[in-house]
This record gives sequence, structure tokens and C-alpha cells, in this order.
Amino acid sequence: MKTIKDLLNERIVIIDGAMGTMIQRYQLNEAEYRGERFKDWPTDLKGNNDLLSLTQPQIIKEIHKEYLAAGADIIETNTFNSQRVSLADYHMEELAYEMNLAAATIARQAIGENQIENRKFEVEKPAFLAGAIGPMNKTLSLSPDVNNPGYRALSFDEAMNAYYEQVKGLVEGGVDLLLIETIFDTLNAKAAIFAVKKYFRDTRQSELPIMISGTITDASGRTLSGQTLEAFYTSIIHAKPLSVGLNCALGAKEMRSHIEELSHIASTYISAYPNAGLPNAMGQYDEQPEDTAHYIEEWAREGFVNIVGGCCGTTPDHIKHIADHVKNLEPRKLPVVEPELV
Repeated sequence: MKTIKDLLNERIVIIDGAMGTMIQRYQLNEAEYRGERFKDWPTDLKGNNDLLSLTQPQIIKEIHKEYLAAGADIIETNTFNSQRVSLADYHMEELAYEMNLAAATIARQAIGENQIENRKFEVEKPAFLAGAIGPMNKTLSLSPDVNNPGYRALSFDEAMNAYYEQVKGLVEGGVDLLLIETIFDTLNAKAAIFAVKKYFRDTRQSELPIMISGTITDASGRTLSGQTLEAFYTSIIHAKPLSVGLNCALGAKEMRSHIEELSHIASTYISAYPNAGLPNAMGQYDEQPEDTAHYIEEWAREGFVNIVGGCCGTTPDHIKHIADHVKNLEPRKLPVVEPELV
């Protein structure tokens, strides 16, 4: 059976699109978010998309299968906010492990069902499951109090322990990869990396590949916490990730120069999954699938990328167009890196 590295060396690999965008299409109400189990929960739950892995698992599975049918080689678990720090907004901290386990199980089922359906048409297409680990809703590098710049709403150990619990649920649910994504604060990412490494040391299991994806928030080419792209890369490469890349915040048109820069810096595989353009005045994404695909095809022709897909506003239509546009293009070649002197 092919490994993810086998696939990356053969061709450009496709990662899926936005889970939240697809969930919005269902127009679920408060009762549907709650389900029977949480019908008497004391806080509003509408908008807690990760909870749907427990209350509406069929919807989440259907979305995964749509992305697989569109050509995704990697699908992400519905766990972007499934750690106790972010879940505290809904007083659901104690459900973190369960949510990750359930989300990974659902996605694994979707892959299995898709493979069965493909066999009917004699199509052999491997698919990999990435455990999505988001950035948290609190930052370790910046103070939320403008009058007290030294204050932090969260400690490193608290962040690390929350991520550790998330990693445990994802791994036990059967993920193939761990994707630390949408990083706006590298210190948060370091807490996630530490949690991953600690989990595999503690359990004495073979480590799963780590994918790391940062977010450039404006034209300056810096993360929200102020790092340049090169500084970001330098500060996380010790984790020996399978890939480093960018996602979210920008559309493909605006992300191009940053992906080009990263492709010149990185010794790893490069991932890129931009938004469907920039949001309009109503917060909606208007960029059409063929437009997103056109931009990403140009990146591929220039040799910038190994893994491509979509973030906010993207749909299975976007992923299908992207897959079609890059299917005959060569993946970026990994640079030959001189061994470090001891």
C-alpha cells in the first residue's frame, strides 16, 4: 500500500476544502446542533461545528465523502476547535477527547465507504486522514489586555495539555497524519508540536507524520504575532514535519508571493490551501472554483507546491477544479540539503 510520501513523490496531492462552508449549507438550527443528548445544555450551541461529530455524524460523513468524490487525497477531521481551551466557550471542556475520537472515526468510515464505492468502478485511489489541530482561541505570545502587555490568558503547559488530549483522541480514532494548521502564533504551534512528541514518547508508538500550516495575515508577509515567513519556518523545522505550508486569511491571488518565498526556503514538502478569494462586505466568498484552480495551477507550473486544496469558502467544486487543473503537473522537487556539521 502506498504511503503519503510515495504519493507526494509521484504527483501533486490534493487536500480537501472548508468544513465550515459546507456545514453552513445545511442551515442547521439550534435544536439540530443540540440533538437529543444536549437538548437541555445551559448555553447556546449553534455554531459549535465540531459538536456535530456527536449530534449530526451523518452530515459530517456526507461532507467528507463529497470531498473524496471531488478528488481529495487527504481529508481533515472536523476538529479545528476540539480542545478544551476553545470548547470552554460552550462549557464543553470535558468532551474534548470524545469529540476527537468521534470525528476521526467518522472520517475513517467515510474513507472506507468511498473505497468500497470506488471498487465498483475499479478505481484504486488511496486516501489519507489528517487530524486537524487548530490554533486555539487564545494566544501564548500576545496579551489580550492592551493595558497589561505582560498578561497572558493561557500558559504553555495549559495549551500543551489541551493539545495532548486532542492528539490522543485523534490517534486513537485512526488518523494517518496530524495537521497543525492556521497558525497565527508560533508559540501555540510549539505547544501542539510538544504535545504530539510527548504523546508518542509516552505511548511508545511510532510517530505519525506532522503537517504544519501557518497563516499570513496581511501584505507584510507576517503572522499575527509578528513573525516573518522565514522566522516562522525556522522556528518549527526542528519538528521535522512532513510538510510546511500556508492556509486561510488570504485568497490564492494574495498568497502567491508568500508561497513562492516558502518554496525557496523550505526543505520539506510545501502545502497551500487558500481561501476562495477575500470575503465580500457580507463576509461571503465569491471566488468561483475555476478561478481558484487557475491561480493554483500557475503555482504548480512554477514548481512551488506539493499539496494543494482550499480553506474558507471553498467547496467540493473548488477541490474538483483544483484536482483537474494540477493532475498532469509535476510536484515540487525537494531541494538537496547539506548535512549539518556536528
